[in-house]
Amino acid sequence: MTTLTTLDGGTVGLGPELDALARDLTGTLVRAGDAEYDDARALWNAVTERRPAAIVRCATTEDVRRCVLLAAEHRLLVAVRAGGHNVAGTAGVDGGLVIDLGRMRDVVVDPVARTARVAGGARLGDLDAATQQHGLATPAGVFSDTGIGGLGLTGGIGWLRRRYGLTCDNIVGATLVTADGTVHEVDEHSDPALLRGLRGGGGNLGVVTELVLRLHPVGPEVYVGFVIHRADRALEVLRTFRDWTADLPDEVSAMAVLGAAPEDDAVPAELAGQPCVIVLACSTDLDRGPELLAPVRDLPDPAADLSGVMPYVELQQIFDADYPTGMRYYWRSLHLPQLSEEALRRAVDQMHRRPSALSTIDLWHLGGAMSRTAAPETVYGDRSAPFLVGIEANWTDAADDDANVRWARACAADLDDLSTGREYLNFPGFQEGGQGTLRAAHGEEAYEHLRALKRRLDPHNLFRLHQNVAP
Repeated sequence: MTTLTTLDGGTVGLGPELDALARDLTGTLVRAGDAEYDDARALWNAVTERRPAAIVRCATTEDVRRCVLLAAEHRLLVAVRAGGHNVAGTAGVDGGLVIDLGRMRDVVVDPVARTARVAGGARLGDLDAATQQHGLATPAGVFSDTGIGGLGLTGGIGWLRRRYGLTCDNIVGATLVTADGTVHEVDEHSDPALLRGLRGGGGNLGVVTELVLRLHPVGPEVYVGFVIHRADRALEVLRTFRDWTADLPDEVSAMAVLGAAPEDDAVPAELAGQPCVIVLACSTDLDRGPELLAPVRDLPDPAADLSGVMPYVELQQIFDADYPTGMRYYWRSLHLPQLSEEALRRAVDQMHRRPSALSTIDLWHLGGAMSRTAAPETVYGDRSAPFLVGIEANWTDAADDDANVRWARACAADLDDLSTGREYLNFPGFQEGGQGTLRAAHGEEAYEHLRALKRRLDPHNLFRLHQNVAP
């Protein structure tokens, strides 16, 4: 007999029911006490450790459907795991059931239609490897082990954002298992209202076992800017970054990172691990890349310049070593209407206050294609802000949890009065902002659209652990 937590906070014992589920699965059922349990329950963010009662490692959409029916029948507290990289730890649940899509990683590319059918547990690296064989890509994140499902359903800001939009903008179809066990094949013709809700609405409406993504010609090589300056030059560099981004063409997506200099043969040994500012940029126009990135590369006396031509798949992996599974993370975000002198000064000041050298303050330049998507097509929310501040507290020792979370929250509070009041829902802290954060992020009309979909598809709020817009 296995005891599971229910939606109302009670418990229910399931023995024969789980045994029957295990017999019918193509995948496998893992229970607390099984040899593989600790591996199966582990999440990317060690701060968000969870101990579910049962984990189903699904192999098919039918596996998922059976899990959903069991959860609905017994009103089980259920989490859905794609890549398991949500910073808030929503891919796990204490005492409940985890529907794990991690073994469903197939990517099938149609190079003629320029689409990819992507299984619910696929990672960015799986997607890039398959699409780049055809010189194609879809906008995604900047860390190749991220699950494409969780990232894309909630937004998806990456190196192609200004050229081709967000990941969610490029979702043209999906397979969705809803709370009553129905399998929906969703596209622009079958259910456009539901497709809109999946474009930026998070994992709130059911379990997405497959996405169909629009692809674009990219690569195989791009031009990458990667320039490092010492921290005492930070304000000068950030002013140049601000002025340079004012009229950038869509082919260039850029960010400035306030953090620590990496260990690299091209970086002076005495600077490695010390505070610095790094300007990173991707130009999909390979020929014009050096010209387009010249203003930030021509600043005098850089500590290191690692710019040059790079395969797109390598660019997608450039941050992989910085975000290992099992490290500790707490991330927040704010949108800024401008990089004012005051915003730059506060950001630099907060860089020097961070308790961990692994932490960063990232200034993402937005705009371009992602700002031109018409609001009725997605529920992502307002796209008018030209900059996103990503506040990343990253550290290794559990004893330092409080200090690092306090720093990230203080940084967000320090910049809040300069912001639009919106957060990026893939950098949600521990979701402590609740419905107020969701309303602000989506906007009132999109938020009500999601509520209406929730009432239709999940009226009892079975799927409530992600960014939950309740019915």
